[in-house]
Amino acid sequence: MSGTYLRKQIFIPQDHGSWVFIFSPLLIGLFAGKHFDLASLYLVIGAIGAFLLRQPIMIAVKAFSGRRSKTDLTAAGFWIAVYGIIILLALIGLVRAGFLYVLLLAVPGAPVFAWHLWLVSKREERKQVNVEIIATGVLALVAPAAYWVGMGRYDPMGWWLWILTWFQSAASIVYAYLRLEQREWMEVPARAEMWKAGQRAFAYTTFNLVSSLALGLASVLPRFVFIPYLVQWSETLWGIFHPAVKWKPVRIGMRQLIVSIMWTILFILFWKP
Repeated sequence: MSGTYLRKQIFIPQDHGSWVFIFSPLLIGLFAGKHFDLASLYLVIGAIGAFLLRQPIMIAVKAFSGRRSKTDLTAAGFWIAVYGIIILLALIGLVRAGFLYVLLLAVPGAPVFAWHLWLVSKREERKQVNVEIIATGVLALVAPAAYWVGMGRYDPMGWWLWILTWFQSAASIVYAYLRLEQREWMEVPARAEMWKAGQRAFAYTTFNLVSSLALGLASVLPRFVFIPYLVQWSETLWGIFHPAVKWKPVRIGMRQLIVSIMWTILFILFWKP
């Protein structure tokens, strides 16, 4: 029985790089909110539970579409029920604490997740960069949620946290795809070819850097919030001209993780409205 229900591929997301897309905005929102109480704990539990829930649901969809054995449905159903109960209890706690409006942030996630599950059923979920960018936008909504719960009230600044964390995640995804493309190259190409391949990643990080700098100078955002984006921009520029030819995916992933952690820490430090 334990072998049936405790297989980690059933109840833990296997795309390990995705964890940063939930924890980064969650931590940023919690620190920006400044106060951590029982309601904040409910939010953390609910957000992580929802993040974990997608794995057994995906397994169930794969089983129904013939991509996995039907025997996986029992374990998937068990974990769907476990995570569902945890999420429900967390939501009840948030509602009792007076944060019913925060739950509305989960609404955009439903159609995006349904779209992803449809792609899974068609075996077309891999290398869907635009879908992943939209999905991280949904995950980034946890930033304003944590911020409002910490503040104890609604504050429009929460929407800036959402946009800023989402755009960082989007740039990170585009850059990751560039690095994975580079590892398939047989040799280091000419600089013009390297630049052509990296234009989209460079455009994303440059937009983030310039926008955050301009909004800081205009006093719309904290003045030094551009610094974490400068780190990401520098990494992207370096990566374009130092291609990951024949790198192992784990090496690419670890470097991405380090940059994301640095970005998160710096954002928390310089977010001083």
